[in-house]
Amino acid sequence: MGKRLSAAEVARYQRDGFLFPVDAFRPDEAGRYLDQLEGFERRDGRDFGKGHNFKPHLLFSWVDEIVHHPAVLDVVEELLGPDIRLFHLSVWPKHAHDPVFVSWHQDATYFGLEPPDQVTAWVALTDAPVESGCMEVVPGSHRSGQRHHGQSDSPHNLLSRGQTVSEDFDRRDTAFMAIGAGQMSLHHTHLIHRSGPNRSDHRRVGLGISYIPTATRCRCDTRLSAMLVRGVDRYGNFDDEPRPRTDYGAAEREFHAGALARFREANREETLRYERLVS
Repeated sequence: MGKRLSAAEVARYQRDGFLFPVDAFRPDEAGRYLDQLEGFERRDGRDFGKGHNFKPHLLFSWVDEIVHHPAVLDVVEELLGPDIRLFHLSVWPKHAHDPVFVSWHQDATYFGLEPPDQVTAWVALTDAPVESGCMEVVPGSHRSGQRHHGQSDSPHNLLSRGQTVSEDFDRRDTAFMAIGAGQMSLHHTHLIHRSGPNRSDHRRVGLGISYIPTATRCRCDTRLSAMLVRGVDRYGNFDDEPRPRTDYGAAEREFHAGALARFREANREETLRYERLVS
């Protein structure tokens, strides 16, 4: 693996909790992946975010290709080390002039990871300028650890439980991580961030890929699966996830359903544990 980040960039990520823009692949490659997503949408008769927004790397070879892309993993390795699992993946497309948003939150809130050494690579398949509802972050907020979260009841909040940071934090110097198709941003699991509605005339599509070192474990009672994407696993904290052999095949759909059910149960357990702690 060749170094893709400078020492200054690694230091900036450690200080600020995020880094952007980082080139992953060419815009025409991003367009090829977007064509795959939109082609499936046409065949399936619904938006990708309505049923296939979680863990699609288990269903589609083109998503599997992205999560294993050397340009993505080389950068993640410089932040997490050589032995890496893909813990989770989410896709939330925003249509032009769509009112949906993601509230201020931290990724770690209901994941139950110990230690919380998770990096999210948000890989853009379309341009994601500020007006499209790109990610907005609070620099350095990851250094304060886990913040208290409550729940909002807005029907336009894309977060599954409407979770939002409920304690005060300084919003005066936020940064917008605007990136182009084929680029990615990276952020720490404790970084406070959000994304607003898409006020542009174009669809915004990206993949939020959550990577962890193999030493990380989930404290939930439900045992989870995670895909080994680089290196070796000497810990056995997760069941292995197989790479898809057939796009949207029967075996792939069966495994995906089971993995997603386990993830949701672990998320429910962690939510209950968290609510007991803060009550």
